[in-house]
Amino acid sequence: MSVVLPGAALPKNTPDPVTPRTVPHRGGDVNPSVEALRAQFGATIGRHDVTWGETTVWIDATKVREIALWLRDDPTQQYDYLVDVTAVEHRDAAMPLEMVWHVRSLPYRRFLRIKAALDPNAELEVPSIEPVYKSANWLEREVYDMFGVRFGGHSDLRRILLWESYAEGFPLRKDFPLRGRFSRSEQLTQALAANPEAPYSMEELSVADAFHELPADMRERLLRVKAGG
Repeated sequence: MSVVLPGAALPKNTPDPVTPRTVPHRGGDVNPSVEALRAQFGATIGRHDVTWGETTVWIDATKVREIALWLRDDPTQQYDYLVDVTAVEHRDAAMPLEMVWHVRSLPYRRFLRIKAALDPNAELEVPSIEPVYKSANWLEREVYDMFGVRFGGHSDLRRILLWESYAEGFPLRKDFPLRGRFSRSEQLTQALAANPEAPYSMEELSVADAFHELPADMRERLLRVKAGG
């Protein structure tokens, strides 16, 4: 498979891209990046499978940043687009929580799903790939917010969907009760007590005169950003 450059003419007799049909549920062609990963990283790369034409490969979670960097920069791979970062917690308590990364090589027209198993009874932490893909910033914050997975080396790891003082846990964990950990009356009390100006920017806060009502760590962070530090 050769690199496809934007605007470049395809080699002579190259068939036009078509939507795959009658793709088997299991099996099929394996993304060649899997064997390339095994050759480069050895035992760090675990099993793989192909489902509906998409290849998934399992890795050692501690090596994800090194793997992402190699996939992005190696000229035979060029995974230049981070599609998504997410996680899956299964209903079976004996099964590990899985981190999931979706990456795509636009030049080679390849898609790869990368998974890593995390022990739900241990500290949930993996290296951040924000230094490799800047778009991982908000994606990793969402996983932290919903699942409680921490990302080592992230530049600003904090909640992104829920307010920073949210104390009920992580809503997409399977141990999260549908009615919440607090009573309805306590949830209402917290909601009424919350400062609606708190999530705004420094400029908006100065207008709303709500800056001094923020938690100390948030005030410090906003002042640091304003000062350019």
